[in-house]
Amino acid sequence: MNANLNANAAQVHDPVLAVSNLAISLPRGGDRPYAVQNISFEVRPGKIVCLLGESGSGKSVIASAVMGLLPEGLAPTAGSIQLLGRELVGAPQTEFRALRGPAMSMVFQEPMTALNPVMTCGEQIDEMLAQHVTLDRAQRRRMILEIMQRVRLPDPERIFAAYPHQLSGGQRQRIVIAIALILKPALLICDEPTTALDVTTQAEILGLIRELQNDSGTAVLFITHDFGVVAEIADEVVVLELGKMIERGPARTVLTQPTQPYTRMLLDAVPELAPHNRPPITDTFPLLDARNIVKTYVSGSWPGKRREVQAVKEATLVVRPRETVGIVGESGSGKSTLARCIARLIEPTGGEIHANGRSVAHLRGRGLSPFRRDVQVIFQDPYRSLNPRQTVGASIIEGPLNFGVPREQAWKRAEELMRLVRLKPEVLHRYPSEFSGGQRQRISIARALACEPKVLIADEAVSALDVSVQAQILRLLDEIQQTTGVGILFITHDLRVASQICDRVIVMQHGRIVEQGSAHEVLLSPREDYTRALLAAAPGQGFAFGRG
Repeated sequence: MNANLNANAAQVHDPVLAVSNLAISLPRGGDRPYAVQNISFEVRPGKIVCLLGESGSGKSVIASAVMGLLPEGLAPTAGSIQLLGRELVGAPQTEFRALRGPAMSMVFQEPMTALNPVMTCGEQIDEMLAQHVTLDRAQRRRMILEIMQRVRLPDPERIFAAYPHQLSGGQRQRIVIAIALILKPALLICDEPTTALDVTTQAEILGLIRELQNDSGTAVLFITHDFGVVAEIADEVVVLELGKMIERGPARTVLTQPTQPYTRMLLDAVPELAPHNRPPITDTFPLLDARNIVKTYVSGSWPGKRREVQAVKEATLVVRPRETVGIVGESGSGKSTLARCIARLIEPTGGEIHANGRSVAHLRGRGLSPFRRDVQVIFQDPYRSLNPRQTVGASIIEGPLNFGVPREQAWKRAEELMRLVRLKPEVLHRYPSEFSGGQRQRISIARALACEPKVLIADEAVSALDVSVQAQILRLLDEIQQTTGVGILFITHDLRVASQICDRVIVMQHGRIVEQGSAHEVLLSPREDYTRALLAAAPGQGFAFGRG
């Protein structure tokens, strides 16, 4: 089927995807009548169209409508969606099932949720083939190994038999791309496919999508909140705000000469890779002093099968009051493992940790209680770190109650924290599902501050947020730091974010600290080749967003 569809599209140069005056209504009680309204754009063969906008703008709703994956309660109420001239609005699910794979495919943001953890990678690619082609098992296996080579997976035979958890994040995303592309669809939809990836893996995935798209003439609908990615790959940009199309045009024109205030606001929020030259903080006693931290994982029990992996090797760092120390590096560099060792969420194999001058590396159980109060963690996904069955007020006061603070005092403090993170105290009675992603992250920050910590560890705390919300959270953390004197250990793969918030930057590779210094020195005058490679891989290098 897909060969004919692609051939027809290529012959007449008609758009692969044509969306015209699309409207999708929300159920009653929503914050607005329509999820999207009056949306029109085209994606032609060999072109990449990016949908841009904040959370709730309708980007993913449009993609789900094209794929026939809208949740119950949402449905197109007006307009048209045509895939290679075939009308999809009102089409039965049987038709969508026939089109998914041969004519259109989708790459999702998080490969671990898109892949089945109990099936091998080869079996999961084979599912797509078995559904749509009449080839025997050996022929299908050859096709699978070929697509694995094409998406540059190392040792395809081994990965064919591997399970998703045995691969890196970048390799898992390549498996998802292989599933999407194996039947050579005319349309590829990418929904934030590089958000959770480090800059080098991100650059590889973006290059791969562009290369495969050029080779096959595939049309690509790309959804992202990363303007660096847009500058790198987009041919055309469609800007959405609260379900309405605000601006549309060639990528360079929209990104450098926007006509709408909303687009200019988004572009103004894009962090520059140009750190401020902050004065060093050296004359205060360290809040956190970790020295020669080692973390070794051991697998196997027999001497011949015993395998040791050193995730962190002799790492040393210091965090002082009102100082933000960033840790950057690729996936698997050991940055999150180091942070979790320091927070005593996992046991370090070796090394010393001092908090407020007190050794805590070897404490256990109740002995860790004062340290747990002094060091709090803000995680990447606020929805998963908040209990969906508890009101946000109950989540915020839970820590102080555990440390013996009276309930009335804890609740009063929670109300103060809501004002600090710019939310109304009344929202304490609501549940996490009633908030946006940015609001949930503010609540997670308030919960961490409720215990009045000396140090905050932020592990990819803004990586999944829109640029405008990201800018708000970074400003909020800076204001909180100046008000409370808290030290921040900030783990990120986004070098632009690191440049905006960090006083000092630590670069990790293969578990070792390879470079550290002031943010200005490390990001503008790196000494190490590895640091230079990370900076070179950052998307949108040298692009003057909104400045012509």
